[in-house]
Amino acid sequence: MSELARLALELVDIPSVSRDERRITAWIAERVERIGLPFLVREPDALVFGASHPDVVLAGHSDTVPAQDNLPGRIEGGAVWGLGASDMKGGLAVMLELAGLVAAGLSTSLAPLFVVFGREELAVTESVLARVLEGCPAILQARLAVVMEPTDNRLQAGCLGSISAELVFRGVAAHSARPWLGVNAIHEAIRGLAPIIELTPQEVTLDGLVFREVLSVTQISGGIANNVVPDLVRCGLNFRYAGHRSSVQAEARLRELVGAGELTVTSNAPAAPVATGNQLLERLRSVGDLELEPKQAWTPVAEFAARGLDAVNFGPGDPALAHRRDERVMVAALERSLEVLRRFLA
Repeated sequence: MSELARLALELVDIPSVSRDERRITAWIAERVERIGLPFLVREPDALVFGASHPDVVLAGHSDTVPAQDNLPGRIEGGAVWGLGASDMKGGLAVMLELAGLVAAGLSTSLAPLFVVFGREELAVTESVLARVLEGCPAILQARLAVVMEPTDNRLQAGCLGSISAELVFRGVAAHSARPWLGVNAIHEAIRGLAPIIELTPQEVTLDGLVFREVLSVTQISGGIANNVVPDLVRCGLNFRYAGHRSSVQAEARLRELVGAGELTVTSNAPAAPVATGNQLLERLRSVGDLELEPKQAWTPVAEFAARGLDAVNFGPGDPALAHRRDERVMVAALERSLEVLRRFLA
């Protein structure tokens, strides 16, 4: 068993569902103390350690989605299995192993700063990273942030914005034996949702990369009894938008697409542009022989970009395995990620 795989398994076996990151943060902090890197931030749900004048930031979140009978983890078939293995404790393991190499005297031409934070799996309104970026200006001195999101060791630029919203359809309640005396809110919802259901992904090309804007109905509820015409239906919507739109423009676009019903936006996480012309990004592409792809999801690169720091996604986890009951990360992918980043720094 490789030491890197063993480290990933140790991280997997520390439960850290969002809002409960204190234990894993303390475990990581103790390891950083032992290897001897200095802390710039040390809080129950966030750590920043490494160079005080960094060239590059390596960032990863410590929280996971709730367990699905996938703890404790195990190593089997060349993979580390368990909750968060792909998203993104495998990435954290690579960060910590790299930090150990730096502390042990790895010769580098780029000074790294490591950022670990919680609550990433929640709405952006609960962002721990936003508070860390506000309180630690050294982070924004860097020239590039590498967010260790699961990309299967592909280099993915930018990210989609994400709007969560509630769409309400109202009617008039009545006895189901005399429905003409009321207005059926479920029928109103079916008619009102039809244009949304018929929407196809809208391709948006930014700096040669194709992002797909999509609008999905993700929740629906209504009705109180089988003999009552319902007067209220609530629907959850999720709109993923590309980086050519601001948050305000994206919300306006959502209202155009929805049309019927009463729309209330509950959260709006901004998109991130593609970082072009960044010399460190080109260096990372070169040392890893990596193709640049679009990130068809929201990630914390948006939070870095909003504060003027170019950011990119690169990590060992497979995004197709994230949040699954059989979540896992390949040991070979961990080792590949570590080697690319070691060469990048050196």
